[in-house]
Amino acid sequence: MSAAGSRVEAAPRLAQWRVDALPCYTYRKSDSFRVGLWNWYLSVERNNKQTCVKLFAELSNSAKNTAPAPIASFVTKLLISFPPNQKIIEHPGILDKPLKHEGFVWTIDSSFTGRFVIEIEFLDLKVADSSGGEPASIWASHQIKQSSDNTALSSLARMLQEGILCDITINADDGSIRAHRAILAARSPVFRSMFSHDLREKELSTVDISDMSLDACRGFLNYIYGDLRSEEFLAHRLALLGAADKYDIADLKEACVESLLEDIDARNVIERLQTGHLYRLQRLKDSCLRFLVDFRKVYEMQDEFSAFLQTADRDLVAEVFQGVLAAWSGR
Repeated sequence: MSAAGSRVEAAPRLAQWRVDALPCYTYRKSDSFRVGLWNWYLSVERNNKQTCVKLFAELSNSAKNTAPAPIASFVTKLLISFPPNQKIIEHPGILDKPLKHEGFVWTIDSSFTGRFVIEIEFLDLKVADSSGGEPASIWASHQIKQSSDNTALSSLARMLQEGILCDITINADDGSIRAHRAILAARSPVFRSMFSHDLREKELSTVDISDMSLDACRGFLNYIYGDLRSEEFLAHRLALLGAADKYDIADLKEACVESLLEDIDARNVIERLQTGHLYRLQRLKDSCLRFLVDFRKVYEMQDEFSAFLQTADRDLVAEVFQGVLAAWSGR
């Protein structure tokens, strides 16, 4: 059994540890929580002058069956009291710090009293390249390379890049790309239906995808042909999600959802929430609602939340309000 108050609430990139009033000369350590490839711990210690917060990953002295030491970028906050009178103490931030056994230590003036929350928002987690190259983010290409490698041969990429024996034109919002009916039909039942029946697309040998930019459309085709780069995927995830939904490409849709779940933050949570609602993605909606309500981020985003209330779907607004009310009643 865990000690009372030692549990850390963790989302894919966010962790919060609620700590009751901490007397002087007291030390507490949290339970482990999982973010990325590692189990993490937080600890807090107070004397009569300072409060010391420590974050460290669980590392083994054995290289067998264990992840390498993380190279972390993150923001640390102390949330003192609760909204609407919440006070925030924020560390300037850590960028690409190797977290070995000593971890990260933050020393703070301990003039505050009462309950507080230690919050860690992971911006990136990297691992060193065993061949001596640049460290690689564990999140930069999650799912996508494996998905594209498994669904197309490298020769298909050449066919698209070099325009080899193309027989269909894809018209995007700001340009067009030549492609191959058979490959599109093999990857999408919607394309297959277009080309199998006497529809406009079959007759004119064109497909209009006017709701995508040329760059996003090229990324969409690169995925189908097995040649989508991770940075291209990350730049166009929302457009790719829309195309995957429209053309019924389940593996691309799942890869987009998994990626969008990994980096929810205050800058994108409202957009992600509305995206989840639009495409009926319950996991994405639930994660966004948890970030806003359970982690109380809704109180830190008053301007964005006011704009959301004025423009969002009424059913979605009602769902958010229900979550806020439920959180307040459970305090």
